[in-house]
Amino acid sequence: MRPMMATFWVTIVVGLQLCTSSPVIINLSKQNLSSVPRDLPQTAELLDLSCNHIRVLHRGDFQNTPMLRFLNMSWNGLVEIDPETFIDVPLLEDLELSHNRLKNLYDQRYLLHTGNLVVLNLACNKFLVMTLAREFTSLVKLKRLVLGAKNISVGDFGNIAQVNLSTLTLSIEGELVYEASSVKDVHAQRLQIAFTSFEKVNYHLMDDALSFFDEVELLNLTAGYKDLSEQLGGRAQIRTSGLYLTNLSVSWPDFTNFVNVVLRTSITHLSISDVALYNMPFKDTPVATTSKMQSVTLRGAVVHAFVFSQEAVYNFFINLPVKSAAITYTEIIHMTCPKSPSPITQLNFSYCALSDSIFSRVQGVQVLECKNLDSVRELSLEGNNLKSLKLLSERMQYMTSLQHLDLSLNLLVYDGLEECVWPQNITNMILTSNGLTDSVFKCLPKEIETLDLQNNQVSTVSSSIFKLEKLLSLNLNSNRLLDLPVCDNFPLLNELLLNSNSLSAPSMSNLKSCPNLKTLDVSDNPFTCTCALKSFISLGIKSEKDRTGVELLSWPVRYYCTYPEAVRDSTLNNISIPEISCNVGLLAAAILCPAVAVIIAVLSLCRYFDVPWYMGMIWQWTRAKHRARMARVRPEDLVGVEFHAFVSYSQNDADWVHTRLLPNLEGPSGGLCMCHHEKNFVPGKTIIENIITCVQKSRRCVFVLSAHFVKSEWCHYELYFASHERLAQGSDSIVLVLLEPLPQYLIPSKYYQLKSMMGRHTYLEWPQDMAKQRLFWANLRAALQGDLPYAQDTEHEE
Repeated sequence: MRPMMATFWVTIVVGLQLCTSSPVIINLSKQNLSSVPRDLPQTAELLDLSCNHIRVLHRGDFQNTPMLRFLNMSWNGLVEIDPETFIDVPLLEDLELSHNRLKNLYDQRYLLHTGNLVVLNLACNKFLVMTLAREFTSLVKLKRLVLGAKNISVGDFGNIAQVNLSTLTLSIEGELVYEASSVKDVHAQRLQIAFTSFEKVNYHLMDDALSFFDEVELLNLTAGYKDLSEQLGGRAQIRTSGLYLTNLSVSWPDFTNFVNVVLRTSITHLSISDVALYNMPFKDTPVATTSKMQSVTLRGAVVHAFVFSQEAVYNFFINLPVKSAAITYTEIIHMTCPKSPSPITQLNFSYCALSDSIFSRVQGVQVLECKNLDSVRELSLEGNNLKSLKLLSERMQYMTSLQHLDLSLNLLVYDGLEECVWPQNITNMILTSNGLTDSVFKCLPKEIETLDLQNNQVSTVSSSIFKLEKLLSLNLNSNRLLDLPVCDNFPLLNELLLNSNSLSAPSMSNLKSCPNLKTLDVSDNPFTCTCALKSFISLGIKSEKDRTGVELLSWPVRYYCTYPEAVRDSTLNNISIPEISCNVGLLAAAILCPAVAVIIAVLSLCRYFDVPWYMGMIWQWTRAKHRARMARVRPEDLVGVEFHAFVSYSQNDADWVHTRLLPNLEGPSGGLCMCHHEKNFVPGKTIIENIITCVQKSRRCVFVLSAHFVKSEWCHYELYFASHERLAQGSDSIVLVLLEPLPQYLIPSKYYQLKSMMGRHTYLEWPQDMAKQRLFWANLRAALQGDLPYAQDTEHEE
């Protein structure tokens, strides 16, 4: 009985965890306690005081735990419970009092304060009779009641006749004295008969069970199968529709005989769980050919034999004449094909050890596929060792009625090289948790409507696959997709699930290819919150406000940014991405317009303040200084040089030369020695000779350019000889001063040398603004500076 109670308590704890978000559980089991501790927390909801030495429960023991809902007092040796023990715990729903020393079921006054009880376990106490006290009438919410006594008589359950139980469990604790029809007053959906040792089923109790209850469950039965089979076979009428056997040990002959007997009764469902089989067969066991039974379920079977015929075992189960057959959590490695067309419409072989050879048989070198399961509409092979999707399509190609196929939690792969041959009526296919890749879409039934590929290795949905014209729902959660699939091959798709993939910025253009899409789940993906995600965020916000479009599941609580770091873990609906940062034209306009305005403003200011002119003059001054420092004039090059510069100008510009140019270059202000024809031409010599002599005695030549200059024949000669002197010396000895604007078209063609110089050389412009003239003179002086070794001697001679 101890294993059953442990299982029962675990079920209760799990139920509590499912019903409440975070129950406060206090576990004081096996603490050698002799009384209920006084320091229990007030928030305690589940209290486990089992396996201690608490003999008596007093009033006030639970006054500090008003929130208590579940209390386990089993295995304590309880002999007495004060009538007002539970007055302080009005919310108590589950009370576990099994395996104690309580004596009288007709004296349970403490139950008057437990009106919210849903589960009460009083099994394995010292009750001699099953007579229930009047206090049981107050348990109007009770759904599960567990009792045990030596004697059960008519009327013992009268006080719970008005209580609608879901399950009544009778614990058979030794030899039971049972009076027929004693359980007639009980109103329960299921009667459980739990055996604690090697007891046999009481004939009268079993007879009443089959007469008064829709469901009957036998727990821990180890003997009496033949008697039970005879009793079932001898009954003309049975009310029970569901018969359940849990935790049993039985020989194969007794087991198969029992199943065959049940097949001939009116029972519609037989479920056998945690069964140990021994004395296994070496040849086929006969099985009934017809039956009213709808379903048979075998769960958690183990075989205690080493040598036997596995095929004989498989043949017995696959040939059962039922609509639904299930063998789950059982280590079977193969399943045979029925010997004749089978009536089975639902097959479940979940969590076994089946291989790809399922349903087939080898004859010589040929593999024969099963053709007798053509009535199967639903087939579940979840949690096996299946590996080849292509081979499985061959195993099932003759299941022409198959509509629902579950192949989840296997090792399935498909290489895409060979064509699959599925039966064409499959509409629902579950391939969750396998090793399937993109090629799986080439191995699917064409009529499929619902496809579950969750937790596989799919990275893209190729456009080269054949169309799935009827596909309505596609589950690709927990794969490796980088973007939304294109729906061109799924024209009717209305549900697309892409949770936990690798989508950083779902493409809205791909989404537009899904005109019938109503539900989309892209939650828990690594979203990159940049411009590429802006349209998707808009879709999420729209779906939240407008329920008529695409519904975005789990929006916005499970949609987070992973990049950039500044907004990491922020939900997408709280992210604002400026339009200007995403629109190239708008961004360019935003940058260029201010930039152009600034440039125009700067140019206008520069023009207004003549900045270009100042910059040009400074540049000329810098270049002149640089040339002066870098020049390497040999002494022999200065032989005969007496002047810093020879000034060539038109007679019409003489006034400017004498009043402006010479005063600023000669004397104290300039310190230069200038040569010009009015002062330095030697009378008696021809003009040409004077020009040549002056050019040769000067380090540089300054030409004052103006409209008058280009009209002067003598100025032309001076420019000509200076140009040739420059070529002979190989130095930059000509300085151009532009007295007034001189367009190129005003310069005669014979002044080609002047045009060339003005094109190659930067000339100095005479500024009319007096503020600029100081810089002009500084530049001109810098351009003409230089050593004159013979200048002092010449002056001395004069």
